[in-house]
Amino acid sequence: MFSKYSENPIFGNAESGTLFDVYLTKQQDGTLRMDYSTRKNNSLSVSFSGDGIQWSAPHLTLAPDTAAGWEDVVNRNCVLKTEGRFRMWYTGQAHGNSYIGYAESENGLDFRRVRTAPELLPETPFEGQSVMNPCVLYENGIYRMWYSAGETYEPNVLCYAESTDGVQWKKHPLNPIFVKNPAKEYEQDRIGGCQVIPHKDLGYLLFYIGYRDIHTACICCASSANGVDGFRRCRLNPLVAPSEGSWDADSCYKPSAVYDETRDEWRIWYNGRSGSAEYIGLAFRQGDFKKDDFE
Repeated sequence: MFSKYSENPIFGNAESGTLFDVYLTKQQDGTLRMDYSTRKNNSLSVSFSGDGIQWSAPHLTLAPDTAAGWEDVVNRNCVLKTEGRFRMWYTGQAHGNSYIGYAESENGLDFRRVRTAPELLPETPFEGQSVMNPCVLYENGIYRMWYSAGETYEPNVLCYAESTDGVQWKKHPLNPIFVKNPAKEYEQDRIGGCQVIPHKDLGYLLFYIGYRDIHTACICCASSANGVDGFRRCRLNPLVAPSEGSWDADSCYKPSAVYDETRDEWRIWYNGRSGSAEYIGLAFRQGDFKKDDFE
């Protein structure tokens, strides 16, 4: 289990409204970048921090393009800098469906769409009405995307796609690559919202949401040698679970993890919910994951 920061939530309040689905990256200067969704304006924002606790004021990075017909709402994004350019993959939602779009920025703050059509859309029975919550890595000249698919309220499975340019994607024939295990109490209903992180010993770590039921979620982890198959669930699951009577009493959603080598510490940022209030919190664990930590 991870220990929750005693002063949670670290970001968000009644004035900001619901903040959710964070995506953390460490910048070249050592600062942390947090991209996240804001329910109040159905848009995407970014904040920065030196310690992961105190964050700068929100800067809106992308607002919905309601004229496009497929993104009345934008949320659930990730941002990656390659070849001197910031690239954003985001979720657009309209009419009960979700799609994945793409935008670019020179400064990492103000993004523009490359085209008006979505880059990924639901096409198969297991993708249902929605593809959402992209996580993208760039490795050996290939963009690798993990994404959630299924229902719109909460997705059901995790899928994978590859691209040479970050715009045109080819979905993997093994999709869905990761599905719920009903034998696990913490994911009897479904899984969703992941972040994938390369690991020196384990290949890739998959941090994801496990749903006991549609309204009760926790944060889990699995490992895979190649990030596509052969996943092994962590024996410590759930890593972060709701705390009764607290700000995250109902659910802990969408993990984003960073390993601090100098401290030998994993940190997970997540959005917690109690009733309709939903803000950002932090949890941490001393020591790295080991092979024996996985089934």
